[in-house]
Amino acid sequence: MESISQILARELDRPQSHIDNVIALLDEGNTIPFIARYRKELHGAMDDTSLRNLAERLEYLRNLQERRDTVKKAIEEQGKMTEELSDAIDQTQTLAALEDLYRPYKQKRRTRATMAKEKGLEPLALQLFAQGPGLPSPEELAKDYIDPEKGVATVEEALAGASDIIAEMISDDAEIRKHLRSFIEANGRLESRAATEEDTVYRLYYDFSQSLSRLQDHQILAINRGEKEGVLKVSVEVDREAALQRLRRAVVRPGSSAMAFVRAAAEDAYDRLLFPSLEREARNNLTDAACEGAIKMFALNLKPLLMQPPVKGKVTMGLDPGYRNGCKVAVVDGTGKVLDTAVVYPTFSAGKKEEAIRILTGLIRKHGVEHIAIGNGTASRETEQMTVELLHRLGGGQAYAIVNEAGASVYSASKLAAEEFPDYDVNLRSAVSIARRLQDPLAELVKIDPMAIGVGQYQHDMPQAKLEETLSGVVEDCVNAVGVDINTASPSLLQRVAGLNKTTAKNIVTYREENGPFTSRRSITKVPKLGPKAFQQCAGFLRVPESKQVLDNTAVHPESYAAAEKLIALCGYSMAEVAAGKIGELPKRLEAYGVKKAAEECGVGEPTLRDIAAELLKPGRDPRDGLPPVLLRQDVLEIKDLKPGMELTGTVRNVIDFGVFVDIGVHQDGLVHISQISDKFIRHPSEVLAVGDIVKVVVLDVDEKKHRISLSIKQAKGR
Repeated sequence: MESISQILARELDRPQSHIDNVIALLDEGNTIPFIARYRKELHGAMDDTSLRNLAERLEYLRNLQERRDTVKKAIEEQGKMTEELSDAIDQTQTLAALEDLYRPYKQKRRTRATMAKEKGLEPLALQLFAQGPGLPSPEELAKDYIDPEKGVATVEEALAGASDIIAEMISDDAEIRKHLRSFIEANGRLESRAATEEDTVYRLYYDFSQSLSRLQDHQILAINRGEKEGVLKVSVEVDREAALQRLRRAVVRPGSSAMAFVRAAAEDAYDRLLFPSLEREARNNLTDAACEGAIKMFALNLKPLLMQPPVKGKVTMGLDPGYRNGCKVAVVDGTGKVLDTAVVYPTFSAGKKEEAIRILTGLIRKHGVEHIAIGNGTASRETEQMTVELLHRLGGGQAYAIVNEAGASVYSASKLAAEEFPDYDVNLRSAVSIARRLQDPLAELVKIDPMAIGVGQYQHDMPQAKLEETLSGVVEDCVNAVGVDINTASPSLLQRVAGLNKTTAKNIVTYREENGPFTSRRSITKVPKLGPKAFQQCAGFLRVPESKQVLDNTAVHPESYAAAEKLIALCGYSMAEVAAGKIGELPKRLEAYGVKKAAEECGVGEPTLRDIAAELLKPGRDPRDGLPPVLLRQDVLEIKDLKPGMELTGTVRNVIDFGVFVDIGVHQDGLVHISQISDKFIRHPSEVLAVGDIVKVVVLDVDEKKHRISLSIKQAKGR
């Protein structure tokens, strides 16, 4: 039997030595970001996503092995284990296949079959099911089992009990279940019908039929939700007679006097036990697969959202639009510190709108505001129109951006926000959050539950633990890819750093408040409860700009400082030149010297040496700076201004199975259907687009009444 590491090596197409090394590193308590970044020689430079997939599959296979051991022990205790059964259990590749084998031996609740067995009818059932040659008729055999004291008063009752036992035996047969499962998967159809006469968002599924193998994830999740809300009636349909033919071939022996009896029992097994069970299983498998796809899509959308380029160092005004409670305003400096707040009411009347423009103009001039961030929620369009009028009056120098405010209200009412802004009203906290989201999306969004950010489909229908685990992994990978300034980072950001948790993150903040800024990476070890293992995991991801050691402001790990210094010397540079950014020829000199030779002399592997060289070229640089900048606007459109053929620039806000939603500055995002994304065939929009991408689009159709905008990317001339 293959070992777990052999299975993983085969499935992931990686050398087994790499798999063994990763398993050992995980078992030693190393984090995924640390393994991905600083142990490349041991795993062949697998990225964090591949490592997480490996870790997830490892957990599944270990759980499978643990369940195998439990099942074997339970069967052995019943004295029913055989060598053949033991081998079959060892060969199972899925939990479903294992449970099929265990089904006949599992303790059951009282069923019709167990009650028949209690009446002493099992020998009759076994004799009939064997269908041996020269067997008397079922009625003749049943006469010997009539026993009124046991509740068997007639031949008919004896045969009914025997039929129930045979039906359960057929239902419990692993091979039969396997073959019927495959038949249903290949030939079954999911059908949904309206359970109401009302027009709802589920009208597409009022008369819907699709083969199980061709269903899309979003269709499955929509149908599930419609069924849950009582709007749809859903079933799996399959050719019953074709399925029964396969079942009969497996259990009925022609020529036996019991043939008709067993045939009837098989049909009962199919209708009463097998099909209902396999239908539930098929629906569950569809849902599991759809959820897995939706979770992956959520993670895929979340990463570029978190990694949006920051608009750093600019005084920014955050506007949280609203009707009844007004538009909340917060001005923050280039570091996110709150300078001023206000509440204006531009939607109340023309007079109030003028007053709002006057107040905002005063704040902009007083604090030198350069950028305005507008939340995309309620009253966003009116607030955007007021902002454009304001900018025109100011005469230039400022620009605005629409910011996705998903989760801002959740954050502003949280305990964390109350601790951060104890003197501010809940509504004003959200305005601060919106301003900071433009300045540094990652630092602000880590304060919010990833599930509240809203860049997925049907997230509330997902297995919440799995969704949270996946999204937390994405946040962790993003935070560690960027790196964290230990002297300015919030506890929310610090706790996402590899090796740190809520306690050590708070201890870091407390330590710097009591002792002043950290002056080196090594001084981090003085933080209470931050031991050697935690330091090893987190050190490379923490930046200390105030340190005299330039390497403390790079992703070079302290364990590789000696190697970095040796490399600098080999290439003819000094540490002062590194700090001054005067080592542009380092890659050329390294290649001339020989990477392999340099790695041997520096005492590290080639992947690590190349990473060190790359980091030396950009101390303190943010990896997000090279991404396309945020789309800043100075004018606004309304949906009524849109005409087919217009070409616009927009920002991708969400990527889903059937297309992408693009913000083109009219408050209502437009849909680019998958068929309008590319001239080339693509299976999924995520193959070519990600959240945050800036794209050229052309307007195809506008439905003002339904607030629907159809767009095309492939038809845009300027793309």
